[in-house]
Amino acid sequence: MKTEIASLGEFGLIDRLTRDFTAKNPSTVLGPGDDAAVVDAGDKYLLITTELLLEGIHFDLVYTPLTHLGYKTVVAGISDIYAMNGSPKQLTVAVGVSAKFSVEMLEDLYKGVRIACDQYGVDLVGGDTSASLTGLAIGVTAVGEADKDKIVYRSGAGVHDLICVTGDLGAAYMGLKLLEREKIALRGTENPQPQFKGYEYILQRQLKPEARRDVIESLAELKLVPTAMMDITDGLASEILHICKASRKGARIYLNRLPIAKETFAMAEEMHIDPVVAALNGGEDYELVFTVPLDKREEAMNIPGVDIIGHITEESKGAALTTPDGQEIALQAPGWPRAEI
Repeated sequence: MKTEIASLGEFGLIDRLTRDFTAKNPSTVLGPGDDAAVVDAGDKYLLITTELLLEGIHFDLVYTPLTHLGYKTVVAGISDIYAMNGSPKQLTVAVGVSAKFSVEMLEDLYKGVRIACDQYGVDLVGGDTSASLTGLAIGVTAVGEADKDKIVYRSGAGVHDLICVTGDLGAAYMGLKLLEREKIALRGTENPQPQFKGYEYILQRQLKPEARRDVIESLAELKLVPTAMMDITDGLASEILHICKASRKGARIYLNRLPIAKETFAMAEEMHIDPVVAALNGGEDYELVFTVPLDKREEAMNIPGVDIIGHITEESKGAALTTPDGQEIALQAPGWPRAEI
């Protein structure tokens, strides 16, 4: 009997695929189960992570400029390195290309890769190319390093730790919804003129996101090492559940503390979408969610753009969103096809 992927859920799929793998080399510190694999490289830990972006699943070339896509590809890779409190150093990019692509189009894609590499001080050191029958596929492997006493895993959150988040949430999702709306509205139009005025912010968050190197640098300046951390690519709810599972803890997130930009609220209202749902499950924000001990509250609040949105609880209490009137709503992850090993 065949098992439907969706029936396992995100965590179940990851566990099923990786359950029979065991480390054979003493240099393997951590395999599947975090934002990046960890390898002992002597004085430091080597961090390795891979992202796969597929046309029709992760991007639509109708409204995604190839240069922006190249930039976003790099951000997708290096954000995982930052989520381990590390520094990205190198990356490789592999592409599967269908016959509809010209050399010039691929040059536009790699222009975006180059701009991002320059922006974040990362070297492109290799990759691969292949023919594809199903559109564009991009695989990026990012390599970085972290001090052994400063690396941060998903598994270190403790009871009463504060849950912090950078930036704002849901903007990338609402940017995607706007792009999809205009695509449908203008389908078949000879000279399409999409209506984007006033929504530049959410479009930028979707098409050209940034990794939060600035926050990692601020943590280092404050000598503050989070107890757990992840980047927000699958939505805040999913990442909180990852931290809870790895740390064997529960969590309480307060609805009225979720940072949501006014542009996100405006677009959500226009499209009759709950902005809280966008913030919790939208994904692709590339912000960071991290936990710190209660006595580090002041240091965390000194980091620009960081909000404290909740706290870690005993595992038995589960993970929930608390509304202003005291109701608790269990957090749920969107799951497949966003599962990340």
